[in-house]
Amino acid sequence: MKKLSFILVAVLVGIVSSCSDEFLTKEPLGVVGEAQLATEKGVDALLIAAYGQIDGLGSSNNGTWASAPSNWIYGSITSDDAYKGTDNLDQPSATQLEKYIHTPLTDYFNQRWISLYDGVSRCNDVIRVAKTALDAGTITDAQFTQYVAEARFLRGHYMFNAKIIFGNPPYVDETVTDYFSVGNTTEGGDIIDVWPFIEADFQAALNDLPTVRSQPGRSDKWAARAYLAKVHMQQGDLNTAKPLLDDIINNGPYELMECFHDNYTIAGNNNKESIWEYQASVNEPGYQNGNYGDVLNFPYTGGPGTCCGFHQPSQNLVNAFQTDGSGLPLLDTFNDTDVVSDQGVDSSDPFTEHTGPLDPRLDWTVGRRGIPYLDWGDHPGKNWIRDQEYGGPYAPIKEVYYQAEEGSGTATSGWTSGATANNVRFIRLGHVMLWRAEVAADEGDLATALDLVNQLRVRARDGCWVQEGGVRDDGSHADNAANYQIEPYASFPDAAFAEKAVRFEIRLEFGMEGNRFFDLVRWGVAADVLNTYVAKEQSLRAYLAGVTFVAGKNEVYPIPQTQIDVLGSDLLKQNPGY
Repeated sequence: MKKLSFILVAVLVGIVSSCSDEFLTKEPLGVVGEAQLATEKGVDALLIAAYGQIDGLGSSNNGTWASAPSNWIYGSITSDDAYKGTDNLDQPSATQLEKYIHTPLTDYFNQRWISLYDGVSRCNDVIRVAKTALDAGTITDAQFTQYVAEARFLRGHYMFNAKIIFGNPPYVDETVTDYFSVGNTTEGGDIIDVWPFIEADFQAALNDLPTVRSQPGRSDKWAARAYLAKVHMQQGDLNTAKPLLDDIINNGPYELMECFHDNYTIAGNNNKESIWEYQASVNEPGYQNGNYGDVLNFPYTGGPGTCCGFHQPSQNLVNAFQTDGSGLPLLDTFNDTDVVSDQGVDSSDPFTEHTGPLDPRLDWTVGRRGIPYLDWGDHPGKNWIRDQEYGGPYAPIKEVYYQAEEGSGTATSGWTSGATANNVRFIRLGHVMLWRAEVAADEGDLATALDLVNQLRVRARDGCWVQEGGVRDDGSHADNAANYQIEPYASFPDAAFAEKAVRFEIRLEFGMEGNRFFDLVRWGVAADVLNTYVAKEQSLRAYLAGVTFVAGKNEVYPIPQTQIDVLGSDLLKQNPGY
């Protein structure tokens, strides 16, 4: 019997041998059928399950960090933002991705595929059972509309991720009854473009969702509008994204938080800048709801999280935060000179931090020696790094919790305290502003692009340069932990400069958030940027020697071979180059 591995079936009907036909009409024991779920409580439970799959864990041992909602594996360590980290032997599948030597047999891909299509299936269950409930009179027309709108929003989210990761995934809606007949090709063998289906899901959600969400984490019109804009931006359809972005900026209920790092704290969950985010929670039965996909991404030992030294920021990313004497980025020369690090320096030995001017967002994005690491004191350097020679001297910080939150905002059971209540922010106002700045730069509207970029730079300059409450090891306040110099641009001289400045700002604002690889792909510069990155980084990280990003292939990941084996290569066609 073939394993139905690309979809999670809510109700499995087994046929058993019998000397009569009576078994054909019996419900399997212990199975909840759709008719039993066709009530308000039943449909709501199915919808909660559809939201619950965002964490990637619903597929029973097939979803862990490979299915993290942050996409740190697929969007960060495969970019110039981060190394896999830890050491050479740990999680070799992640090493394959970082070095672009992954294949359709790399196990991470099947795990992510299963988790995403589990989500799609759960959404389809909601839509199908809601229709049954409506017909039975157990829910109202208004409830039906709400359930379907939320399910289509979530299906759009899962399919968007399937599209940007796997390139040519099948689109499966609630009308599908034979899952073995759904592939990514037409009868003539042409690849089916799923973008129109994803757009339709978000547009339907936008039409029918409420303006104000009923609970944190649920979708609403603003989230659907922002996600639909994101879909168009990913396709390079800036003109269609523009009015959606304008509506959010001009009419939405969102404001920038005063401090940049407010967007990455447990206390800052669901704040006024947030448009849609995954809801993490801890200290309930089990601990997997605590953003389990990111539990590896803490200092190796001695600090927060207790594990595991993955997702270490690259030297290239750190260098990007250098500024010139006027507080502006070094757009073309940032990587010519490295920010001083403690590479090769024991934590017990003296070390002098970099003295050149830096964008303060660096120390909200990267943990580096001698700089306060939230309220944990100064980052000690090598003692917190598993293998400095392999993974570099830096630690991630955006997903890290404050020491004062340990126990209340972190798991108190399980093998790691890295399971936290820190949400994953999928879309916030900062994203919308910089997408709109991209549109403006493309149109030659330099004033709008300048204004939007500068709002974020001014926030970085004026709002909380260092960790609130952070102190140096000697007990002094950390206001001047580094030579922070950041200022707004005086002007954008032309459209080409504006485009470069906007793209650079996107990196500074969202570094280490699992977006960078997909941004480089949508801009059409992935091969150039990443091969240039590797050319220098291999002198720092020897394992990157000989690594090459292949244009026309590595912009997407392979469709898992397991899925092709199940459906057949005629129905499910592999991506070019794999």
